[in-house]
Amino acid sequence: MNISALLTSAGINTAVCAVLFSLYSVLRKQPSLVSVYFGQKLSQVHSKRNDPFWFGRLIPSPSWIVKAWEASEDELYLTGGVDSVVFLRAVVFSIRVFTVAAIVCLFLVLPLNYFGKEMEHKQIPEEQLTVFTIGNVEEGSRWLWAHCLALYIISCCSCLLLYFEYKNITKMRLTHITASHSYPSHFTVIVRAIPWAEEESYNDTLTKFFTDYYASSYLSNQMVYQSGAVQKLMSDAEKMYKMIKSPNMEKRCVPRFMRCGFCGGTGATSFKILSNEPKISTRDSCFDGSDLRKKECGAALVFFRTRYAALVASEALQSPNPMSWVTDSAPEPCDIFWSNLSVPYRLLWIRRIAVIVASIFFVIFFLIPVVFTQSLVHLDKLTKIFPFLKDIIKRKVMEQLISGYLPSVVFIIFLYIVPPLMMLFSTLEGAISRSQRKRSTCVKVVYFVIWNVFFANILTEAAIDHYQVSITKLGDAKHIPNLLAKAVPATATFFMTYVLTSGWASLSVELIQPFPLVCNLFYRFILRNKDDSSYGTYTFPYHTEVPRVLLFGLLGFTCSILAPLILPFLLIYFVLAFLVYRNQILNVYVTEYDSGGLYWPIVHNTTIFSLVLTQIIALGVFGIKESPIASGFTFPLIIFTLLFHEYCRQRFHPIFVKTPAQIVIEMDRKDENCGRIDEIHMQLQSAYCQFRSKSHNLHKSTEHNNKIESVLADSIETGDIVTLEDLDDITPAVLGKRSI
Repeated sequence: MNISALLTSAGINTAVCAVLFSLYSVLRKQPSLVSVYFGQKLSQVHSKRNDPFWFGRLIPSPSWIVKAWEASEDELYLTGGVDSVVFLRAVVFSIRVFTVAAIVCLFLVLPLNYFGKEMEHKQIPEEQLTVFTIGNVEEGSRWLWAHCLALYIISCCSCLLLYFEYKNITKMRLTHITASHSYPSHFTVIVRAIPWAEEESYNDTLTKFFTDYYASSYLSNQMVYQSGAVQKLMSDAEKMYKMIKSPNMEKRCVPRFMRCGFCGGTGATSFKILSNEPKISTRDSCFDGSDLRKKECGAALVFFRTRYAALVASEALQSPNPMSWVTDSAPEPCDIFWSNLSVPYRLLWIRRIAVIVASIFFVIFFLIPVVFTQSLVHLDKLTKIFPFLKDIIKRKVMEQLISGYLPSVVFIIFLYIVPPLMMLFSTLEGAISRSQRKRSTCVKVVYFVIWNVFFANILTEAAIDHYQVSITKLGDAKHIPNLLAKAVPATATFFMTYVLTSGWASLSVELIQPFPLVCNLFYRFILRNKDDSSYGTYTFPYHTEVPRVLLFGLLGFTCSILAPLILPFLLIYFVLAFLVYRNQILNVYVTEYDSGGLYWPIVHNTTIFSLVLTQIIALGVFGIKESPIASGFTFPLIIFTLLFHEYCRQRFHPIFVKTPAQIVIEMDRKDENCGRIDEIHMQLQSAYCQFRSKSHNLHKSTEHNNKIESVLADSIETGDIVTLEDLDDITPAVLGKRSI
């Protein structure tokens, strides 16, 4: 691929971004699309809106960029929780690191690569991209010390920034724990693998066990019942039947006239829409007392009198048999994943093995699109194997389009099936919380994209480049370091187009929100449903966006000294990501649960892996280029990076795995001195309900949402009428909540 093909891809993606960014600035002003682009704020303000038409709605404007830039970290924390702040700090970290890398490599390394060999250079648009890589440097060149110096600067800068970020996020997590005084999860433990006894129910066995061994700290328990889809529908139908048959029910039939979206006709309905909120006590089960024993599962929620007692019970091994009486810290009520609690614990290890096997087969299957896309990049080598392709690529424009734009587009289309499939795998593994399931999916997607996007493309490049070499020689472990050192600079051409397509264009698609947009149009114009609150909301897709940011970080590190031409494109991506993700967190995505910053260890570990891999590849390149001095200085850098990682793992990582006992004891003492412990115990009795509606569960478990709603309503001058402009101007800063 030459520079003109790269510029063709950059031009296409720049045009796509400009059009979609302008379209977004117009669409977000339309009152009919408020549920798509202001779902987060709409979920906090339940008021009528009056939106008169004005021509400014049809003119693109950068006002959303200014608001996203000016938003403080406190506002992001109030809106999206600790996870959103951690994610954006990962983006900011990438901006800082690759700004340093771009300055060093573009002004020091890139000229040395370009003039590395004595050759007759073409005009810049006609130059091949390999001319700008380290592959163009002669063997034994005395200028390779500059590449080693750049590697030292990037590595040291990255480790320094990682240390301060890890330190600050650790403090943020501890502050988050201490600020959550009334969180019911601190007093709750999930117990699974309860032994079955013929003469008594699971509930009796559980109560007997904890009153015997935790007599002073045990408070109460709540059993988990079978919650299959059919059983849930049957229980809902039974509950509605009892409500209809109740003599106390007020019999009213309110006719409603609604125009059908398919035939255009109208019809009256004599049904009253029942509220989603439960009218019965949250402690009442939807099952009859005689059926309770049949519906119980071998899992339960156990409530303790103090946080410290719950912490000890969740960490201790309860029985000599590790497969029975398994305890874990409970997630928040809105975060708990009820369907997985009913899965027998003895089956989980079988499920995990099945997931590993399925993942291996999927990775092997995904090599097909990898080989196909890499073959499109190297058309000159592919035509040697398939001569009939020469007639297709005779036109220069066709060759630039196929080699510069089409490969990354095809590859991205195949990648769209990865996150949903990994989410299914994480569900089958038995995650007990939705946040844990999303983090597990995030880790799987990170592993997948690192292998299939990075390593598989590099090995495919080596295979295409050495198609005449026997498979045995290509697969020899002795040749792998040399192949990596040669293939990474050559594969950088594909990575550049991948950053343009998967990076720039994906941010534009993220802004437009195509799926919610289509759903909104379907509900509004086909089903004739104009109630914005009924369209649903979405949580932030950390399982797709965190791996994308980390993958681009890996590409930036590995290509920084080998092919520094990728750095400007990466830097533009991270700046755009900073603005787009801040806007989406503030306006679009609703925060239903928060892991307390548990995504940062994933970011830290992946960054360290990227650094070490970069240093190992550089070590191989210096060896091929016969530069013993550069190789000798690179080896200590690898040791230093690994030691730094071990220090961070010992110093900071335990805070993200376990809760400090000192903190929970101090919280217990403060509650006892304030007389608030009895009130918390009363709230525990109704905090968790397996068959409670989602909205009610969220409302009960996040008490600061009530505060947000009341303050936001008071902050709008129009009182009961909210305009779209008022909704856009709302910021969480009016709460005056504590700083992070």
